[in-house]
Amino acid sequence: MKYLVRDKIFAIGDDYWIEDERGRHAFLVDGKALRLRDTLELKDPDGQILVTLRQKMFSVRDTMTIERDERPLATVRRKRLSLLRNHFRVTLVEGTVLDVSGRVLDREFAVEYEGELLAHISRQWFHVRDAYAVNVVREDADAALLLAVAVCVIRMAERERED
Repeated sequence: MKYLVRDKIFAIGDDYWIEDERGRHAFLVDGKALRLRDTLELKDPDGQILVTLRQKMFSVRDTMTIERDERPLATVRRKRLSLLRNHFRVTLVEGTVLDVSGRVLDREFAVEYEGELLAHISRQWFHVRDAYAVNVVREDADAALLLAVAVCVIRMAERERED
């Protein structure tokens, strides 16, 4: 399933919809303004919070956490720096590790588990300005988690570029 994400994710406090490939509202990204740390909520169309993304405070490396039902679900960290590609590691609470690599700032990257592609993020599928697609490859994959991972790594890469 492909999802269309508009590049409004950098304006804290802005809310925006992630649409499915049929143009229907699939997820709402609710940016929480006036918070001590960067916080976003990913909600279903009925307003139910699916996951919460938070910037981790007082971390040596830039880190974001993904929470479900107010409990930690995953931690997202930069893995290593390379001139052409970004690398991030997503560690789920139960120990599963997802690798994210590619050109994050160009919106051309992949999320993998032990070499298996879970999601591919690209601007090539949609001809919409300032948008990119998240193609969740596996039908049994947690789409909300993979969208949250994409949003986290893009926010972290953009913040690093600004510094």
